[in-house]
Amino acid sequence: MKSSRTVLAGLVGVGAIVTGRVDAAERRFTYTYEATTHKKGEWELEQWTTWKTAKETNRDFDRFDFRTELEYGVTDKFQLGFYLSDWRYEENSPDNIRGGDWRNVGVEGILNLTDPTTEPLGLALYGEVKLGDALFELEGKFIAQKNFGKSVLAYNAIIEAEWEGGHYQDDNGELQQTLGFSYQFSPRFLAGMELLHEVGIPDWRGASGKGVLYVGPNFSYRTETWWATLTPLFQVSDVEDEPDFQMRLIVGFPLGG
Repeated sequence: MKSSRTVLAGLVGVGAIVTGRVDAAERRFTYTYEATTHKKGEWELEQWTTWKTAKETNRDFDRFDFRTELEYGVTDKFQLGFYLSDWRYEENSPDNIRGGDWRNVGVEGILNLTDPTTEPLGLALYGEVKLGDALFELEGKFIAQKNFGKSVLAYNAIIEAEWEGGHYQDDNGELQQTLGFSYQFSPRFLAGMELLHEVGIPDWRGASGKGVLYVGPNFSYRTETWWATLTPLFQVSDVEDEPDFQMRLIVGFPLGG
C-alpha cells in the first residue's frame, strides 16, 4: 500500500517541462469529453493517471492506470489522439497480486459538428480503438456541450465493446454516461463537478443491475505553458465489488503548431 501511495505522489508532482501556448483545447474535465477540438496543426501531449481503491470486498485494493497521449488537430473540426502507452500497476492483497504490466496502444478521433458557444448546442462524435497483447476494445461517444459565459455543461453517452484474454475470448460490453459542470473563477483556476454512471453488460447478455454511480468535484489550473485537471469521484451507489473511490489527474503540455 505504501509503495502505491508513493507512485501517486510522484505522478501528481509532474512539473511543466514543455513550452507552448494554452487555449480553449484544455480539458476542464477528466471523465467527460468536450465537443471542442484542437485547431488545425496544433499538437498537445497529455499524461493521464487514474487511481482506484477501496472495494467492500477488498479494502486493500489499489490500481493505477497510466496513459501518455499525443493529440493533433487534423482540421479545425477533426482531432486525432494517439495513445503512445497505456499501462497498469495493481496491488490486490487477497489475490496476492502486486505489479505492473503494459496494456495497449490506441487511437481516437473526435469530429466536432457544432460550436458550443455560437450554436444552441455543441455536438461532437468520438471513436476509439485500443489493441494490446490480451485486449481489443472499441468505444464510441456522443458528446453534447453548452457554454454559458464562464460556465460549461457537458454530457457524454458512451458504448464500449471489449475482448480480453490470450485469444480475445472474453467478450463484454459497457454503457456509460458522464456529466460535467465547470465554472471559470479566474483566468487560471476553474472548478465544478462530474458524474460517472457505468453499467456492465457481461457477454452482451443483459445489463448487470443498475450499474455504479460516482460523483465528485473537479479542479483545473492553467498556466502559459501547461495545465492540469483533477477529479476525485466517490461511489454513491451500493456496488460492493466496485471501488468506493477513484481519482483522475490529466496534465497537458501544448506543443504549438
